Amino acid sequence: MQVYDGLPLPARTWAILTIALGLTMAVLDGAIANIALPTIARQMHVDPASSIWVVNAYQLAVTISLLPLASLGEIVGYRRIYWAGLAVFTVASLGCALSHTLAALTVARVIQGFGAAGIMSVNTALVRYIYPRRMVGQGVGFNAMVGSVSSAVGPTVAAAILSVASWQWLFAINVPIGLVAFAIATRALPRTPRSVHPFDISSAALNALSFGLLIIGLDGLGHGQDAAVIAVELVAAVAFGVMLVVRQLSRTSPLLPVDLMRIPLFALSAATSIAAFTAQGLAFVALPFFLQDTLGRTQVETGLLMTPWPLTVAVVAPVAGRLADRYPAGALGGFGLAALAVGLALLALLPSHPTTFDIVWRMTVCGFGFGFFNAPNNRAMIVSAPRERSGGASGMLATARLLGQTTGAVLVAMVFGLAPRHGTSLALALGAGFASVAAVVSCTRLVRVAK
Repeated sequence: MQVYDGLPLPARTWAILTIALGLTMAVLDGAIANIALPTIARQMHVDPASSIWVVNAYQLAVTISLLPLASLGEIVGYRRIYWAGLAVFTVASLGCALSHTLAALTVARVIQGFGAAGIMSVNTALVRYIYPRRMVGQGVGFNAMVGSVSSAVGPTVAAAILSVASWQWLFAINVPIGLVAFAIATRALPRTPRSVHPFDISSAALNALSFGLLIIGLDGLGHGQDAAVIAVELVAAVAFGVMLVVRQLSRTSPLLPVDLMRIPLFALSAATSIAAFTAQGLAFVALPFFLQDTLGRTQVETGLLMTPWPLTVAVVAPVAGRLADRYPAGALGGFGLAALAVGLALLALLPSHPTTFDIVWRMTVCGFGFGFFNAPNNRAMIVSAPRERSGGASGMLATARLLGQTTGAVLVAMVFGLAPRHGTSLALALGAGFASVAAVVSCTRLVRVAK
């Protein structure tokens, strides 16, 4: 079937709606489970350390399968991977809601994570085919807005649901939404060109080992586990990672997109993304502790005080996406990340007894900066790749975001362990540093790359 330059209206609207619904569920579920862990541990009569696997199982499944599913999408078609992801995620959500033991819930969360990876691995690649080329930035901006807002409001949504219902509803609510999204997806998503190269099972296994061990090792580092075990995990992750890279160098369409990393704009955009999401991760993990433990705010108040950030992103990201169709991502991203660095530094310097306004306007500055960076950066990554490698670009985009968020969370745990009295301020200052580095890397795209 001939691939046209984007979908006409109203087909485009329906297609982006199913993308938004799927991405919202996948990202939101990665952010809400933390809030329910104490309740789940009590009701299932397990210790808090064991309940952590409700979160880790999902994160691991997503991490190890993003790039393999993106590669498979290039072979069988992006919409098939998206359909499968939605179906698996929806069924697994029902399994989570019906689980009565920690083991059953953990297994359901693993399956749910694979479904989420199917959604997240190809959603940006699909956006490239849903919108006309002249409007790709607008589509990526909308996608970035949905992803950022879903991640940021997760704790607030979880707190709201838990205030009126049991923890099972955190997962059960996905079922009707998933069914609606799947029904729309079967009719609305575009057909895309398929690659003829075979799926590389060995590379998928090496990818799972390297990224899986890396995440486990970083998580152990953040939670103070045995140093020798952590060292073995990280060394093994590096060893498998080297084997993976060496294998990919001889491939024309590698699962780990080393071919795309040879493109300066793509490589610099990926580096910018990791540093920026590390800064965001530092803030999103550290701030709730400050708001609740230091200022004595409730969970609901904490959610409301965190809201200006994602709300501002929701306003700014679509505008930044439109601007990205006309202006260099290096300049837009550099400006946004500089604003993010300023906002995080201002949060780190909050007075001992800040007013609500003191917090809100600083969060707004952070949201403005992050919103201005994210959409242009995502557009640069996806557009700099050849169209036939959109899957690899989309998978790497999601992987960079996840690596950054994980690194940010680990750094918060380390900072809190080293300096518990000033942990939040130091974490936010470190976040400002990462945002500053990201701004510099973003601006180098103006020098290294001709837009």
